[in-house]
Parts: sequence; structure tokens; C-alpha cells
Amino acid sequence: MEYVTLNNGIKMPQLGFGVYQISVPETERCVNQALEIGYRLLDTAQFYGNEEGVGRAIRHSGLPRQEIFLTTKLWFTESGYERARAAIASSLEKLGLDYIDLFLIHQPYGDYYGAYRALEEAYREGTVKALGVSNFYPDRLIDICHFAQVKPALNQIELHVFQQQPSSMETMRRYGVQPEAWGPLARGRRDLFTNPLLNQIAQRHGRPVSQIALRYLLQLGVVIIPKSTHPERMAENFDLFGFQLDESEMQALATLNEGDYLAPPPSRTEHVLNLIRN
Repeated sequence: MEYVTLNNGIKMPQLGFGVYQISVPETERCVNQALEIGYRLLDTAQFYGNEEGVGRAIRHSGLPRQEIFLTTKLWFTESGYERARAAIASSLEKLGLDYIDLFLIHQPYGDYYGAYRALEEAYREGTVKALGVSNFYPDRLIDICHFAQVKPALNQIELHVFQQQPSSMETMRRYGVQPEAWGPLARGRRDLFTNPLLNQIAQRHGRPVSQIALRYLLQLGVVIIPKSTHPERMAENFDLFGFQLDESEMQALATLNEGDYLAPPPSRTEHVLNLIRN
């Protein structure tokens, strides 16, 4: 396993397992299998509705708690200091854990200033070990970095070979914020698995296309959290450390950037309205 060091000195696995859109009955099974394969970074969120399953899997795994790095996220309906304080306590209760390794603000909506103050308080109390944000594009990330007393350690955004977000990556580099990718396989869209360049590089290394797409992000220094409900695919996504892309391959893959989003960025009004309706 390779690790990154966050800006507060905490080490975080660079490869993890995400549980977005995994049903509640399936979550515990999937997380158990992921931990057996060797994953030690787990990513959930209040919005996913499956924190309980993740917590049960952690508690029943037999692994020391300090070996597992757990991320969850505060949903935007819980913004504001008081609501966020209650929501942090609720996540701890649902997970059945004494602390959360990384707590993110999921979207930059509502009073996320107040929510971040609540996270900073939990950080000082020790129930949260690192703070971060999700879906904060450059303007919002710069804003929170200047506002916060505890600078965000990580920003989780849409990142994959077709959406490489150079402006966001540069802003994170400048402010010392670790980039993390959601949707690192573009959720299977954009014909990722039949892309000629990805297939050419995959054949050269004797590896599946998915591993080339994921390895590219790892070599850019991005934390990735691919998701699958199939043990064989989980194992395939975990097997990323036995090969290296060379500089010419990295440069070629950089040309795949299309700049289009799988999900609209938070500045789009219709996206916000859909979140509220749902």
C-alpha cells in the first residue's frame, strides 16, 4: 500500500474502497470483503445512508481500529454550527466508533462556514482526526482555506482520465490540500473500457483497462476510492502496485481530458434544485 501524508501530519492510504450507492443490506458484506482483500481506507457519507453497515464491518473485522482509515461526509441539509454538531454525533453513533479519521463537508451549500466550525471543534476534541471538503471547486476551496482556523486537509472531487481538473489540482497544490477522486473510473461511462489509448497501454502492461485508469491517478498523487460490489473486481482494483506507467504513457493519458462533468459542479442552479427535490 502507498500512503499520502495530510497537511496535519496524518498518514492516509492512497487507495480505498467507496460505498456510494451500495444498498444497506449489501454494505456490510462488501466492506468485509474489501477489508479481507486488503483495503484499509473506507469512504462513506451521511447521504449514502449506509454508515451503520460500514461501522458493523469495521467492528466485526477483528482489525485494530488504528489500521482502518474511515472517511464520512456531512450532508448539506445539516449545515450550520448547531445542526452540524448534532450530525457529527449522529455519524459517530451510527458508525459505533469513538472517532472518525476524516470528516468532509459534502457540498458547499448552506452555512458551510458554521458547519466547518463544528468540525473544527470536533477536531480539537479528538473525535475527528482530520478535516476536509468535497466538491469544493477553486473559488470555494480558496474561500474556506482563508476562512478556516484548521485548513482543509483534503478535497474530494470528480477526477478521472476524462475529467482531470487542472485548475482544481493546481489550487489544491498551492494550498497544500490533498486531492481525492470520486468516480475514478468515470462510473464506467465515456466508453472508458473500450477507449483505444487505454486499451493500447493496458495490452502493453498485460493489465486490465481499469488498472491503467486508476494507476494514472495514483501516479498523479491522487487518493482514489473505486467502488464495486463484486469481490473479483474489488481485488482487481486493489492490484495497482506491481507496475508503473512511464512518462510517455502519463503524457498520453493527459490528452484524454475532456473537461466535461459526470455530475454538474455545485455552481449550477439546476443541480442544487435536484438535490433539494430529492
